[in-house]
Amino acid sequence: MNDSSEQTGSRLLVVLLCFLTIAVDGYDLIVYGATVPRLIAEPGWAFNANEVGMIGSWTLAGLMVGLVGAGPLADRIGRRKLIMLGVLWFSLGALLCALAHSPFAFGVARFATGIGLGAVVPSSVALSVEYAPRNLRQLYSALALTGYPIGGVICSLLAIALLESHGWRVLYAAGALYILILPVMYFFLPESVNFLVDHGRKDEARALSSRYAIDFDEVLQEQQHALHSHSATPTPRVRGLTLAMSSGWRSAVLLFALMAFCIQVVVYGLNVWLPLLMRKAGYPLGSSLQLLLVMQFGAVTGNLFGAWLSDRLGSRRVLIPFFLACGLSLLVLGQKPSYVWLMMGVFGAGLGSIGSTTLSYGYVATYFPASCRASAIGIVQGLGRIGAILGPMIGSWVIGANLGTQWNFYAFAVPTVLAAIVVAQIRETAPARMAYADV
Repeated sequence: MNDSSEQTGSRLLVVLLCFLTIAVDGYDLIVYGATVPRLIAEPGWAFNANEVGMIGSWTLAGLMVGLVGAGPLADRIGRRKLIMLGVLWFSLGALLCALAHSPFAFGVARFATGIGLGAVVPSSVALSVEYAPRNLRQLYSALALTGYPIGGVICSLLAIALLESHGWRVLYAAGALYILILPVMYFFLPESVNFLVDHGRKDEARALSSRYAIDFDEVLQEQQHALHSHSATPTPRVRGLTLAMSSGWRSAVLLFALMAFCIQVVVYGLNVWLPLLMRKAGYPLGSSLQLLLVMQFGAVTGNLFGAWLSDRLGSRRVLIPFFLACGLSLLVLGQKPSYVWLMMGVFGAGLGSIGSTTLSYGYVATYFPASCRASAIGIVQGLGRIGAILGPMIGSWVIGANLGTQWNFYAFAVPTVLAAIVVAQIRETAPARMAYADV
């Protein structure tokens, strides 16, 4: 094996570790929705629709706390440390969920789990982009973010195989096994070269650049541009949250956050309520779980195919039609279609909701400079998760109002159209004075 192929393999190992980390988020996205019917039937718990939505929202509240806090923290102490801490935190939270013996204890454990998830996502996305060849950043980002729907696929398969026979606790216990990847991360996950340069650790950064075939002079040049972009002099050094919320970037951050808000309403609302809604429509539990699986395959297709298109057309031109396709698919589902159209509608909903969510991560990561990349991802997705908190609540409100199953799908179709409108307002390139950024 020559040096070039070795360096490519090393980069792909970084992407693989980021992939495995992000798969945690995808697993957790599905596990609650898959176990809701069993949680409702848990002896002595007496779950109702409002409590299901509330505990689903607790997880997302914890995730929002983790995202908003961990993004800026990653720009301060490093991507590697945050990823490893987040994996440990999530694993312990999942174990507490499996051991919970009351709805309150379960809800607290879900909140704690959400904080751990929020800690891993911004750093994993940022690191996968920073170790990608410059002309393949969307592809590397997509490969890492494929972990999101793949984690959902794994959870769906485990639910189909184990939920009926072993109950809901085994699915959360399986999530706790993510702690086993920590030793691999300790030895093989590198720190961000950009982060090391930004914090004066240039010898370490130069060594990593050589090992992973990163253009070290280009990293240095990007840092110098970052130092001078906020003022005429290189001091004070502006990075992280301060840079992300500066006048040059603030409007883009807020537009991205509004886009994330709209689509998270759809993603989390459907994933919590889809199995129960399908059962109300007359489908057995196994069939309802299969629909979750089909949605995840649609998400994987949307992520990889969308990334391929984004490298050629730009993320903005891909996300708009994907969001609109999701809205159309939800309208189809609201009509109680035949089996073939049902599967196509669920597949399209996955492609345009979860698939578009993963694409939006890559869009944000490549839009902002390395010195505030994790902060921007954390802020955007953290604020966006307010929509994720509302999504399960919207489902419970519609079910509680007895308006009919179709109105749940109609309610989620509206945010997808709004997301398309918001993306159309984002300028296609970063601000001119920040032209060095990865756009």
